[in-house]
Amino acid sequence: MRWTILGSGGCAVIPKPLCRCRVCREAREKGIPYSRSGPSAFLHDINLLIDTPAEIVDLLNRWHVGRVDYLVLTHLDPDHVEGLRVVEQIALDFRNWRGYPKKAISLIIPEQLKEASRQIRSCHGSLIDFYQESGFVRIQAFHDRLSLGEVRITAIPVGRGDLMSFVYAFEKSGRRVVYAPCDIKPFPEHRDEVQRPDLLIIQPGRFEDGLKHRFKYPRNHPSRTTLYSFNETVDLSKRLQAKRTLFVHLEEYWNRTYDDYRALESRNPSMCFALDGMRVIVK
Repeated sequence: MRWTILGSGGCAVIPKPLCRCRVCREAREKGIPYSRSGPSAFLHDINLLIDTPAEIVDLLNRWHVGRVDYLVLTHLDPDHVEGLRVVEQIALDFRNWRGYPKKAISLIIPEQLKEASRQIRSCHGSLIDFYQESGFVRIQAFHDRLSLGEVRITAIPVGRGDLMSFVYAFEKSGRRVVYAPCDIKPFPEHRDEVQRPDLLIIQPGRFEDGLKHRFKYPRNHPSRTTLYSFNETVDLSKRLQAKRTLFVHLEEYWNRTYDDYRALESRNPSMCFALDGMRVIVK
């Protein structure tokens, strides 16, 4: 499987607008790999886009993606869906304000997320409904798993009441990639599909020290309900017996630069922090 990490950042891009902290200043001066865009990835084997942050149009152009056939969403937080209009920009025929049939993108969505996705709204009402009626997307809902070409996809819910997110397992030719970028606690490690992945793409979790403004997470902070600590995530990766671990969704407020992450990598050669435009091959 051939992957591109389109955007390696989290809920705030790096550099964060107007911010003058050391991380953002350096990112403005040096650009990639110090700068990071919103969370998204691309699986070239089946032209599948995962998530649509606000910057997704720029990311598809920057990393020379030539075709998008499928789109999946991990969850519906704004940093993962606010660029959903990319389907209109790809498929629109301005002569009749409808989509070119051959450019329509299949939105592959777990049944559990289908109804909630219709709550993403604009002046046209439900954005998903509007894009489907306009011919920009085709909705393909599925239960648990489906196959696209030679790739089998399993959607595994992370249950926290109404705030549902999904971990995805991608399998091809005996290889497995698990994609779990955000809001992954409690991680469904009991599932066979996440065990022994050739590549685990995952959020590193909370860093407890060195944060901006000398912030310390209080015991009741909401991030403790959705995120593991970094050390807990490392332990999780070991329990899953991941051959390689790639950390994504790197947050600006963790106050760490590209060089800081490189120093962390040096302690464990099987773990790596993603960069915008990083190419990864699993074979």
